[in-house]
Amino acid sequence: MKKKKPTAADQTFNVFNYLLFGIFTLICIYPFYYMVINTISANDLSAAGSINFLPKGLHMDNYKALLEIKGLGSAALVSIGKTVIGTVLTVLSSAFLGFMFTQDKMWKRKFWYRFVVITMYFNAGLIPMFLTMKNLHLTNTFWVYVIPTIVQPFNIILVKTYVESLPKALQEAAEIDGAGIFKVFYKVVLPTCTPILATVAIFSAVNQWNSYQDTLIYVTEQKLYSLQYLLYTYINQASSLAAMVKNSGTAAVSAAALATQQTGTSIRMTVSVIVVLPILCIYPMFQRFFVKGIMIGSVKG
Repeated sequence: MKKKKPTAADQTFNVFNYLLFGIFTLICIYPFYYMVINTISANDLSAAGSINFLPKGLHMDNYKALLEIKGLGSAALVSIGKTVIGTVLTVLSSAFLGFMFTQDKMWKRKFWYRFVVITMYFNAGLIPMFLTMKNLHLTNTFWVYVIPTIVQPFNIILVKTYVESLPKALQEAAEIDGAGIFKVFYKVVLPTCTPILATVAIFSAVNQWNSYQDTLIYVTEQKLYSLQYLLYTYINQASSLAAMVKNSGTAAVSAAALATQQTGTSIRMTVSVIVVLPILCIYPMFQRFFVKGIMIGSVKG
């Protein structure tokens, strides 16, 4: 079959389309690029707002100072551990509960489903939550990061809606062959729910990795500090120290020292890059599942 030659209108549309999406892509990428070039540029120029498109006065002292923070290694392990374990448990619980809420044979199915969903709209508050964690002896333990986040109503709704879109014949065929409810879940449902489970994994991983308030509220032992909380305290302390050095006129500072002397801007930019970088590396691996999963999981039918 002979390929149709594009008309002038088609070519104009393609040029306009590529140009529009190219500009949109640059707009999305620029904030991350801006953060990176400000972390490797002279700190005095960065604080003055002089770094916009190209780095100036290249140096890596900001990252070196960040790596010298006491307890950074253990905090990173805590954050990685809670992100990995929390994500796996959240995905499994969301998958199983979402599947069970589609089963007519489940005892009081509608009641339990509404009981889970209603927690999206009502919250007991911070103090009752803290007292609950304390009475369960979860404060100052690693599991306080994981257990409260396992059951997520929004994720369960996504999985439930996705499972309802699957052909019922799949489960019926497995049951005819003698498969029980757990075998149906493990052998039939899980392999067919990859897109929506990848979507849930992204939501859970981002939430676990970025969270620092759980450390602020439930943890006082330094060995259990998460990376985000440690960097949060570092921002506050280092920004205050940088302001004190700037405001004290007791000694002259050379131009070279001024270029690498940390400022509030350089600290915030460096910490932001360190925190965002892992998510930026992981997201492309799940991106191909993300759109399909969120669309099918959100729209019934």
